[in-house]
Amino acid sequence: MMYFKYLVVALAVLLPFSVPAFGEEPGPEVKQEVKSAMTPTAEATEHVHAMGKEKRVVAIVDADGVQRVAVIGGEYYFDPNYIVVKVNKPVELTVKKASGYVPHDMVVKAPEAGIDFKVDLDAKKPEIVKFTPTKVGKYQIYCDKKLLFFKSHKDRGMEGVIEVVE
Repeated sequence: MMYFKYLVVALAVLLPFSVPAFGEEPGPEVKQEVKSAMTPTAEATEHVHAMGKEKRVVAIVDADGVQRVAVIGGEYYFDPNYIVVKVNKPVELTVKKASGYVPHDMVVKAPEAGIDFKVDLDAKKPEIVKFTPTKVGKYQIYCDKKLLFFKSHKDRGMEGVIEVVE
């Protein structure tokens, strides 16, 4: 119990340097990385959203019949965070983590629509997630990471939508 006060003081001093503020915009190096990761087969548009900026991408079916979208996850955001794909056409998401120390993942739980995955994001090695959506609708994307008693990454704004259309 005598070390408890030292632990509290150490956390109070170190925590502001290790956890970015809620709603913090990614730095220019992340924005540049996102720009270079966009595929020529996806059309991107930006919209103002209640929790911040909504980055919408409409996937276009490539010549091989696959819809491809590159997604970057960083300090409590996904970019793009609104992905529109066509039903019954294969999808490949290339997911990567922006630089930083905080671990992130990408989760979609919609097995009734053929979309059910959880993948850890890595800054060095992009992961490719493959699925074929079978049902029209909107399905939530989120990061389910959480540290101790702090807000979850989803609660801090790290969420989005996969919209499946005809």
